[in-house]
Amino acid sequence: MSGAEDPARAKEAARVAARARREQAHRDLGAAAPGLFAEHFFHSLPLPRHGVIAGYVPLNHEADPGELLAQAVKRGYRTCLPRVAEKASPLQFLQWAPGDPLAGGAHGTKEPMTGRPVLRPDIVIVPMLAFEPGGIRLGYGGGYYDRTLAALRAAGQQVLAVGLAYAEQGTDHLPADPHDQRLDWLVTERRAISFASP
Repeated sequence: MSGAEDPARAKEAARVAARARREQAHRDLGAAAPGLFAEHFFHSLPLPRHGVIAGYVPLNHEADPGELLAQAVKRGYRTCLPRVAEKASPLQFLQWAPGDPLAGGAHGTKEPMTGRPVLRPDIVIVPMLAFEPGGIRLGYGGGYYDRTLAALRAAGQQVLAVGLAYAEQGTDHLPADPHDQRLDWLVTERRAISFASP
């Protein structure tokens, strides 16, 4: 990649390619993948005994954390979903468990009903278009998860950022900006990968 290439243009080109790879992986693995995500998450990650796990409702062929969240509740964790409270601000996380009703949110998302308690997550499951070996993820350009993780980390909270993706969403290199927040772990249908420093 040329050093003079516009980073925004490079990211958009990467998004186009990543969407195609993710869509194909979803067609190939969509039905079996949620159980595999949950298996690798609970068997590989250094999880606290209790705490709050933030997930999301998948859109547009995103990796589905539904089974992971259902198992989390059975194991004694509280679960929540993100809400866009204000544009260009960190996400809010509202308490929710599988089976609870959902409301329409910003950007076509689904979120808990108004009035649900706001929780502070210990683990944030992060959706994406693509990931690279260094723990950088490619999102959609809104920066919500980067701002959220930065705010949680700046507040001194021990938060585990766990990317969820199909293995085919991996790539050798992604264009990155200084504000991009690295993942701590990545979970795919094949395995869990730690990005922790040695």
